[in-house]
Amino acid sequence: MLSYDFVFLAMLAATPDEPVAAERHRCPICPLRSKQMCVSGAALEQAADQMVILAWWKLRDTVQDNGFFRGLSARLLSFLLRPSYRKAERAWPGFAAETRRCLEELHALEEERSASIDRTAGTFGQLLSAAAEHEPEPRRRALEQVLYHVGRWIYLIDAVEDLGEDERRGNYNPVALRFPAREERETYLRTNLLHSLNLARGAFELLPQTPWSEICANILYLGLPMVEQAVYSGQWKEIKKLIGRRS
Repeated sequence: MLSYDFVFLAMLAATPDEPVAAERHRCPICPLRSKQMCVSGAALEQAADQMVILAWWKLRDTVQDNGFFRGLSARLLSFLLRPSYRKAERAWPGFAAETRRCLEELHALEEERSASIDRTAGTFGQLLSAAAEHEPEPRRRALEQVLYHVGRWIYLIDAVEDLGEDERRGNYNPVALRFPAREERETYLRTNLLHSLNLARGAFELLPQTPWSEICANILYLGLPMVEQAVYSGQWKEIKKLIGRRS
């Protein structure tokens, strides 16, 4: 379930006085390996809880979309994850409710084969922005905006990356429906991606400095544009494989 999206969330949610420290422990998934791990803190616990919530609702969505046998593995995994989900839901009721609402809305948009890029990408952005529910003002508003626009960017770049395969298989993809003619897509989408990224950067500059701020800035100003370029050049799938092998 671990993703770089929630690692980024943990860094964004950190407070200026939260210490940054690492300890070497056995990897829970691969106990034969010893790895440097961040010492658990409030931001890391938040990201872990919210990751469990999103994973559980995605599994329930898979169960709903498939028949009994095709959805059996998702049904089993959601059953095993249920105690952890209930615990996380008690800590983050607003995020759990918004995750359910947004995934149901995305499912409905997919069912109607909506060609609206703003509705689909915006709904995923709303889901991520709900992760800031316990933040004090005015930090909450700034963090919500960072998460909303990063979430919107993630949805769009994923749609661009999957475009070729979705067109071959006839899968739902709002970019393909919005732009049947390929030559119209790139300029519009890259302008749209840059707009979201610039709004995320502007909101990020309003957040207080933390030990993770420089890494977060690196991701927003350098990392995400590099991902976008790799997606458009067709290199991103190979880069992801390389990152997976190294991690």
